[in-house]
Amino acid sequence: MHKKNGHADGKFVNRYYVTEVDAFEDSIYCHHTIIGENFVPEHVHDKDQFLYTEGGVVFLKTSEKSYFLPARHYIWIPAGVKHSIHPSSPNVVMRNLYFPKFESDTAFYKKTNIYPVDDLLMELIMFTNRWNGNIFPVEEPKFSLAKSFKLILPELSKHELPLALPYPNNQKLKDIVTYLESKIDENISFKSLSIKFDISERTLARLFQKELNMSFIQYYTILRMLTALKLLLDDKLSVNEVAIRVGYNSLPTFSNTFNKVIGVRPSEYVKQKELLYQS
Repeated sequence: MHKKNGHADGKFVNRYYVTEVDAFEDSIYCHHTIIGENFVPEHVHDKDQFLYTEGGVVFLKTSEKSYFLPARHYIWIPAGVKHSIHPSSPNVVMRNLYFPKFESDTAFYKKTNIYPVDDLLMELIMFTNRWNGNIFPVEEPKFSLAKSFKLILPELSKHELPLALPYPNNQKLKDIVTYLESKIDENISFKSLSIKFDISERTLARLFQKELNMSFIQYYTILRMLTALKLLLDDKLSVNEVAIRVGYNSLPTFSNTFNKVIGVRPSEYVKQKELLYQS
């Protein structure tokens, strides 16, 4: 085992995610707890992080994107990626596993992504609840069990979800995105947007593609679905009310779009969202 002499910024002192996670470079570190705060400041780890949450909505922000982590999903955060965590409530439960690099690591582990959690992975997550703190390579079979959790993830995580929106750098596009967010209950057309901001449709299309690497309709659809997820989870609205709040007059159209983006119909998602707290 190799002890590291990492030092933390003063405001992070005594926070486990800075002072303890990377203390031993070859250990697997486990941490299950209620977040207990409204905001986890930007920080970075030398280890890869598996983060699963329950009991509320979590936004996770990196320098490039804002990720939306809903119930029944996990996010993989590679080592070296600076991020901050913004829970909807201090009572959100976080289940974290931090892994060192292994020679067997594939490209899967180098990407920040969100994936759905199936029943098998849920059982494995709950199994890890018995672990807390460092697990060292000499602690067998515990270490091999913890390591296998990481190794099996690519097999159980075939479908990444586009639950992230990139940040624009262009000021006009920042204004446009802010406008879309503020008018989320209106079905804003591409044409009306170009008129509103005095920019040609061709230029606007290029701007979205260049700045955000997606089309207007892709961005707008994901924005509306992420907002819908938040309303379903936080505001306890009915599916019909949520559809209207994100600008859909047709419930079937909303349900079909939600299913395409999230991978499950909103009615089914509502049934899944109530997860048991396990301390």
